[in-house]
Amino acid sequence: MASLLRKTVKITGYTAASLAGIVGVYLGVSWVLSRIPVAKKPSNEAETIPFFVYSNGVHTDLVMPVKTSLIDWSQQVRYANTLANDASLPYVGIGWGDKGFYLDTPTWADLKASTAFKAGFWLSSSAMHATFYAESELRPGPECVALHLSPAEYARLIAYIQASFRHDAAGNVELIPGHSYARTDAFYEAHRVYSVFYTCNTWANNALKISGQKACLWTPFDTGILHQYRDQTGR
Repeated sequence: MASLLRKTVKITGYTAASLAGIVGVYLGVSWVLSRIPVAKKPSNEAETIPFFVYSNGVHTDLVMPVKTSLIDWSQQVRYANTLANDASLPYVGIGWGDKGFYLDTPTWADLKASTAFKAGFWLSSSAMHATFYAESELRPGPECVALHLSPAEYARLIAYIQASFRHDAAGNVELIPGHSYARTDAFYEAHRVYSVFYTCNTWANNALKISGQKACLWTPFDTGILHQYRDQTGR
């Protein structure tokens, strides 16, 4: 019995040490790659379209005017899909993430081990989250970066975001009914699968690359993105 107990303790210790090592390597690689910058690409057009990179401390949203000459987002992510149905809000923030995290984990206190495991290892589906904002809510600071895009840059960003939504046979984005965090947001079905290598912040970082903005080589965390804009955020 004592021998079996010693073996069990030894195996448990090795397992814990191995897991700690894997996590340590992951965090170390994440830190290094998130500090390698992808430079902003030069633009031949005036950059006149306001655009915000907005973090809630964990997750990064891309915030844009609801209406421009290039797109009216309210024709896709409709005000009427939110509880407030407030068409006076001029900005919309859009993010991508794991469906289980989005719908079942409104706060970290609600996080279940099963949700985290499924999200980390390609076992869950994904969702888009759209939130309408007043201009007064978008104040540049440690978690909000203010940028401007040219029409061509914004067109690429639009195409990237639209391709992330799942559409029905009629071409409409697919609302996930009955879910919201507050009165000005809604959730939609999405493409791709979340994992430890492709997170909500990886999605946002790729959006910055596609639209020609400063970005990280790779990051799973919002801190990597915000670090690239430390001249604005102070990080």
